[in-house]
Amino acid sequence: MSSPLRITNSSPRPNWVSTRNPCKACAPLGAALVMRGIAGALPFLHGSQGCATYMRRYLISHFREPMDIATSGFSEASTIFGGGENLRQGLDNVTSQYHPALIGIATTCLTETIGEDMHGLLHEYRTKSSSGTENPVLVHVSTPSYSGTHVDGFHGAVRAVVEQLAEAGAAPSAYFGKAVNLFPGLVSAEDLRFLKQVAADFGLPITLFPDYSETLDGESMEKYHKIPDGGTTIAALRATASAKASIEFGRTLRAKPTAASFLQERFAVPAKRIGLPIGVHESDVFFAAMEKLAGCKTPEKYRQQRGRLVDAYVDGHKYLFGKRAIVFGDEDMVVGLASFLAETGVVPVLCASGGKSGALASSIAEVTTHLRDPLSIRDGVDFMTMSEEVACKQLKPDFVIGSSKGAKLARELGVPLIRVGFPIHDRIGGQRILHLGYRGAQQLFDLVVNTLLELKQNSSSIGYSYL
Repeated sequence: MSSPLRITNSSPRPNWVSTRNPCKACAPLGAALVMRGIAGALPFLHGSQGCATYMRRYLISHFREPMDIATSGFSEASTIFGGGENLRQGLDNVTSQYHPALIGIATTCLTETIGEDMHGLLHEYRTKSSSGTENPVLVHVSTPSYSGTHVDGFHGAVRAVVEQLAEAGAAPSAYFGKAVNLFPGLVSAEDLRFLKQVAADFGLPITLFPDYSETLDGESMEKYHKIPDGGTTIAALRATASAKASIEFGRTLRAKPTAASFLQERFAVPAKRIGLPIGVHESDVFFAAMEKLAGCKTPEKYRQQRGRLVDAYVDGHKYLFGKRAIVFGDEDMVVGLASFLAETGVVPVLCASGGKSGALASSIAEVTTHLRDPLSIRDGVDFMTMSEEVACKQLKPDFVIGSSKGAKLARELGVPLIRVGFPIHDRIGGQRILHLGYRGAQQLFDLVVNTLLELKQNSSSIGYSYL
């Protein structure tokens, strides 16, 4: 069966290099988020103060939690002569003030541009401070924003941490061949809690990385904790080399070096890559993988959740069938949402992302094979490009679905914005949105249907109060 026509990157690229209202954030931001998912860790940016301030503000406005990010604080002199001394002083300061178990060091555009020898600088620093027993573990990831988005920085940091910490034989004997590494990608804190619950219900021990479910969505504390409790432990990260297998979410990661591919190549840990489990189909794939690894059937409660979701699809089909949506955001989130919308009867007429994996179109084709309407799939775009080149108004969308960054586009189109993914800056609770699994799809489905019903109800000349 051939796939329907897809118009992918059909318009010529603009003759400018500037970005106007980007559909992405910078790579070190993603790395900082990963470091916050390690127990006792502190993110550290080797670069200017402004970079750290921007990323702190960006993350705080989504998670509504304090977010400390240390920085080496480049000056004009550092830019010319190198920031080695800034790095040494910065590491000394955060070690004495925060006492972190690990410092995750990400480089910014400025550092990468001047060609800082990070391996040499960190080797020198470790050598000089090796006499102490309380020195934190240092990990480094290269994250120039001109070579990728915040998602690229996220996945790069996950791989860098695993590469630098995983050790053969580091796990206790009871761990060998039993635990599973789970690399979920950039999802919400609620999604991470969901994944841990699924693993517990299957009786399957997992190493979930990164795990910021508590560090960035924790309880209210009487006293400020410089480094909040929670996160994947360093011991668990070292033991990833001894796992039974790795599951990695992200259909668009196929051509990239990832943590799962590294563990497979270096330590022969089998890797299974699947899409974000959003909707019935992709959640079925996830639960099938869990069944195989756990050696048991999916617990009854998830079968019931699936049944309720299918029943809801039937109930709401008449309200969604034939509706048209513009989907945007992180590439794998766009793929998952496109799969979910297509199985509910919605046509995702435009799927757009600021990422440039090169796998967005083929990944969406894999999960929307039953669609007959043509789709426009664009990668590496900003919102102005979407508005001007893709001619969004001509697509006649009924709604837009994605992060808060699309609020202006939705306003221009005169349609509602359904907020999901990252970042959500203009609403409360973005970190608590459940996207994954049957229950996550149930909540998304109800949200989409009710948004369209409210729009129709409010625009009706007579109004109605009964469906």
